[in-house]
Amino acid sequence: MTIRVVIADDQPLLRHSLAAVIDAQADMAMAGEAGTGDEAIAVCAETRPDVVLMDIRMPGMDGIEATRRILAGDTNARVIVLTMFELDEYVRSALLAGASGFLLKDAHPDRLLDAVRRVHQGESLLAPSVLERLIESYVSRPAPAKSVKTLTERETEVLTLVGHGLSNDEIAARLTISIKTVKTHIGHLLSKLHARDRAHLVIAAYESDLVG
Repeated sequence: MTIRVVIADDQPLLRHSLAAVIDAQADMAMAGEAGTGDEAIAVCAETRPDVVLMDIRMPGMDGIEATRRILAGDTNARVIVLTMFELDEYVRSALLAGASGFLLKDAHPDRLLDAVRRVHQGESLLAPSVLERLIESYVSRPAPAKSVKTLTERETEVLTLVGHGLSNDEIAARLTISIKTVKTHIGHLLSKLHARDRAHLVIAAYESDLVG
């Protein structure tokens, strides 16, 4: 199955470079490009992509608002936010807008391609440096995560591995279980811990001292 990608960035050279990398992959294809937030919304409505690579700072509507509006519509698209900045407010705002991934623009192309594939499969992805700052920001707040005492031993193991940043495939291999079983455990964790997504599960793992 081909992953259809839209790139939204106000720098034409970066858009074209990323497009060349995407089109060179056997399992990916460019669905469209946009230079502003408004254009991104229009292109996504027309092409209905699987994954959107979204810049934060663009003329007019920024990438966070564009992400919010795109994901509020009738779409199955998932958004990876790309930025040169690691500011905490950007990370939180992007996640609240519904973004599934957050990578810095200086990431290696192989890491970007891996992010597109993983996000398309339903995973969340954060650059290590961004994840560290996000966790520091959340764990400094007084509101604790929901208690992990309600989790089974296996669910606790899965949460710990999620906290260490392992993918579903890596968790399955580590615990010698199927991908389907991993996804079932992830679903139970999201429900029991009242977590919105995988990024919040990572935070819960840190808050509960499962990772440190």
